[in-house]
Amino acid sequence: MAKQLFEWDYSSYPGAKTYPHLFTPIEIGNLLVPNRIKYAATEDNFNDHEGYITDADVAYMRRRAEGVVGGLCFMQGVYMDEARKGQGYIGQAACWDDKYIPGLKKIADAIHSQKAVAGFQLMDCGRVGALEVPVGHGPSTVPQRLRIFKPMKEMTNAEVKEMIQQHIDAARRGVEAGFDVMEISGIVGYLVSNFISKYTNRRTDEYGGDIRGRMQAVVEIIQGVKDAVPPDMPLGIRLCSEELLDDVGGNTPEESMESYKIAEEAGVDYISCTLGWQESIFPVISRDIPQGNWLHLAKRAKEHVNVPIQMAYRIFLPKFPEEAIAKGELDIWEICRSMIADPLMPKKVLEGREDEIRHCVACNLCLARLFRDAPMTCYINPVCAHEHDETFFPKPIEDEDDKKEVMIVGAGPAGLECAYVAAQRGHEVHVYDKRENLGGTLNEAALAPYGDEELLTCRNFQKTMCEKYGVEFHLGTEVTEELIEEEMPDTVVLATGAVYPQLKSADPGAGNVVNILDALTGTADVGEKVVVWGNRKPGIGLALKLAKEGKKVTLVGKDKTAGFDINPSFKWRYMIYLRQNGVVAYNDCIIEELGEGEIVVKTSDGHRFPVKCDTGILSEREANESLKSTIQSEGIELYVIGDALVPRNLSSAVHDGYRIGLRI
Repeated sequence: MAKQLFEWDYSSYPGAKTYPHLFTPIEIGNLLVPNRIKYAATEDNFNDHEGYITDADVAYMRRRAEGVVGGLCFMQGVYMDEARKGQGYIGQAACWDDKYIPGLKKIADAIHSQKAVAGFQLMDCGRVGALEVPVGHGPSTVPQRLRIFKPMKEMTNAEVKEMIQQHIDAARRGVEAGFDVMEISGIVGYLVSNFISKYTNRRTDEYGGDIRGRMQAVVEIIQGVKDAVPPDMPLGIRLCSEELLDDVGGNTPEESMESYKIAEEAGVDYISCTLGWQESIFPVISRDIPQGNWLHLAKRAKEHVNVPIQMAYRIFLPKFPEEAIAKGELDIWEICRSMIADPLMPKKVLEGREDEIRHCVACNLCLARLFRDAPMTCYINPVCAHEHDETFFPKPIEDEDDKKEVMIVGAGPAGLECAYVAAQRGHEVHVYDKRENLGGTLNEAALAPYGDEELLTCRNFQKTMCEKYGVEFHLGTEVTEELIEEEMPDTVVLATGAVYPQLKSADPGAGNVVNILDALTGTADVGEKVVVWGNRKPGIGLALKLAKEGKKVTLVGKDKTAGFDINPSFKWRYMIYLRQNGVVAYNDCIIEELGEGEIVVKTSDGHRFPVKCDTGILSEREANESLKSTIQSEGIELYVIGDALVPRNLSSAVHDGYRIGLRI
């Protein structure tokens, strides 16, 4: 009979009725898990330079453990060698010595405090490792196609044996630290996957050759770890179902499925179905990939093995795993980025509060920061990485005399974020906007192609939270000096967004010039030959939309490279889309003059040349200084946030709004 660590009864919760399969128990080996939800192991760079666990990491994990409501909660993968060849992240947790056990126990205890199942992951980063040493280790010396990573030294047979033993020793330490489930990482170019793939494994000894030979090291790890952990402790492995490395001779899907079968034969109790490597040129998890796109790979995996199959990868909404589990095509819903954005996401699903979920927008900022040796943060969750700091959570006003009447001018993401946080603290908050709808220019931004409609989830969440905490909306109302003088609030927050500077014209009547908002909504007359002024994300999004509509588009921007404000993990996709859609880009340039049927472009070195066009579109922005002097002259407490302060991006707007909401 399978053991159960914690008792959970979901029968009274609305979410259990809506998603009955998600909240049904499952046996993994000899362990009964109350539901089908798992927070997947995620590096966060919160730990210290020596690999010791910090309070920040403990608090981060405790919050995610609360969110899985009795499910599986895995800490980040640990590196296991003193030489640090297997370390891939500057703040990665270490487990190569018993001295790390007390810190690891803090994580296990934090997870258990929320009645969740604590998972421990063994991860040698392989080709993605060697962070602080000149040369990494791998089965062969195949060069990295990504320049940010170190060269590889081929491991000797003895070094392979040593690596296997390191997994076994680290697993024993994880058991001593109090974890309940053990997991081997074999994904995205890390060492285990390096051995499995014929792209990176060119060995001719017992650890190379055909797929069984390339799996031999993995089999020995599985068998060794199984012997080292208690007999009733489940052991799982994360394996690529498709490497997406066809251009360099990676494994075929058939070989990948064979690796699943071999892992099952070796004794694993579940397999996490993953895909892609860091070196894959095909997108996997960015928002240009539709949600639920990869679930067919989980279905295929279940056709080849009998152990439970888990999967993440663009499965943000509970309807997708619920349906897949109901059909027998998936067993457990893995969640990573969605619980970075909202650590309580599954809990809110269970409680019937889906409208209060702050949804991930698949920007991948969290991942980009890891590879730049920075602590993980979130594009839209200002509390991420600060769970240990009480000052990042709204505190109710203690003294009624401190309650303020707050006027927020602008109902975009900055204004709405500030509004609900300030209202949550107990202030009387009024939001004004000359538009008739909420969301500001986010409504137009969401019209850009390649998944940008998902950006609206931010507006929807903020609207719900504003309504929950009693924010009053005054839409279709322009804030004037007279209105401010009439209302005389205690505090004014300017979240009025940006303004669009005009182009210099040789002839006042020359050219058709419109702003980006009117172009996106189709309210402006846009010709067939278009020049977009501005090479940051707003301009790029518009350029792609118009190009897909069949227009000839030229992008001109003053930044040295296009997409300066785009997360590097996503930027490369946009650059490809610009080329695919025939957009001509001139970077490090300005538009010197607008003429009849053309614009004159000036390069940074002074060269001038004309570009034929019938429409110029303004996407370059400047801070909105209106109303500022009036408010200051009245002696009213003033905050300026979002694009009204400095034109930036959605993340800056949300983070600005949240912090000022705490401060008021």
